[in-house]
Amino acid sequence: MAEPQNTAPACPGPAPGPHGPRRFAVPAGAVDTHAHVIGLPPAYPFVEGRSYTPPAATPDDYIAMLDATGMAHGVLVQVSVHGTDNRLMLETLTEHRQRLRGIAVLPLPVPERELAALQEAGVVGMRLNILYGGGVGLERLEDYAALARELGWHLQFLVDARDLVALAPRLGRLGVPFVIDHWGHFPVSRGLSDPGFQTLLSLLRDGGWVKLSGAYRNSVAGPPYADTIPFARALHAAAPDRCVWGSDWPHVAHWGPMMNVGALLDLLADWVPDEAARNRVLVQNAHRLYGFGAG
Repeated sequence: MAEPQNTAPACPGPAPGPHGPRRFAVPAGAVDTHAHVIGLPPAYPFVEGRSYTPPAATPDDYIAMLDATGMAHGVLVQVSVHGTDNRLMLETLTEHRQRLRGIAVLPLPVPERELAALQEAGVVGMRLNILYGGGVGLERLEDYAALARELGWHLQFLVDARDLVALAPRLGRLGVPFVIDHWGHFPVSRGLSDPGFQTLLSLLRDGGWVKLSGAYRNSVAGPPYADTIPFARALHAAAPDRCVWGSDWPHVAHWGPMMNVGALLDLLADWVPDEAARNRVLVQNAHRLYGFGAG
């Protein structure tokens, strides 16, 4: 199958030599809740409507990153450039069934046989994506929620926090757990009082989940992303039992300085300074949401 013509700009791969944090010890059972595997055309075609063109991020490289950073478990999220073709993610999950879980991007309706295969592989949720192209939008949000309720899954949203003001009433009626990626791609220049950020905090207090991830996407100052600290602390204060951490490896659609995963983990020491609370983010919260068992 030929790759569609697309002028989406190429983005760099992750920094070589990933390592663990220098500022704290990674607790046993820690989970990286957000990463991607990426194949290359023609075996794994890219969608035409994408906004970036990534290099490969192989399953072997992904597992090596988890090992190097001290992560006992990982959660693979279907990457937008592969659209609803979840094959590479599912192949990786199947190869590492006890260690990994997955979040799929699915067009409705989903055949029963496919749903059974997804569950068997370790898929525990669905992603709805209104950024970057290649995803599933919000037009059938309530239908996705109904399917998630039936399967015992959750929904994950890649959205701009500015859109949460209008979206919040619908999210509040879903009746299923939901997770906001990268705390809503929220540039910290908007300030803590921004309506989108305040809406996110309200959603968290009412039962929503958030990924403490994507510092390099939200920072204005750049490395070491110290300007994100007040925002991450506010998120954690709003829902200390519903925050999880993700590396966002291999950091697609990022053209700035490429950070080591260890540096992103070190930032977590500033985001959640208390060791016991930080361990809940890395272990117990993530185990509960993704079904890894007791933390």
